[in-house]
Amino acid sequence: MRVLFLMVCLLCPLFAQANVVVPTRTIRAKEVITAEDLKIQPGDVAGAVEDPDLLVGQEARIALYPGRPIRASDVRAPAVVDRNDLVTLVFVKNGLTIEVEGRALGRGAVGERIRAMNLSSRSAVTGKVGPDGQIEVN
Repeated sequence: MRVLFLMVCLLCPLFAQANVVVPTRTIRAKEVITAEDLKIQPGDVAGAVEDPDLLVGQEARIALYPGRPIRASDVRAPAVVDRNDLVTLVFVKNGLTIEVEGRALGRGAVGERIRAMNLSSRSAVTGKVGPDGQIEVN
């Protein structure tokens, strides 16, 4: 019985091999990932993405090198607003809407909170990036 248990323990790692997604070329930071940039290779790395569909359309946070597994923390949603972009700052409360021109102080994807400068008052505010690139300030 012990021999059978030992054989099962030794052979299971051979059959428990997983697949990981790796780039086919160097993908620079801030570059959007396409299906042609990815391939699946055997391996088992903690935190590595196993499904290439989860990565297509995402933006690389760091440089991704061929053959190295891609982790979920290495990618993010593509930025809609870049640093120093001119944006519209929108404040909405109780039916009152105020819109002013601002300048983004950071990069942000839809739903992320970034800082921006109100160009009229030169004050810095924080708001949530909308799908159209406007920043909703609370």
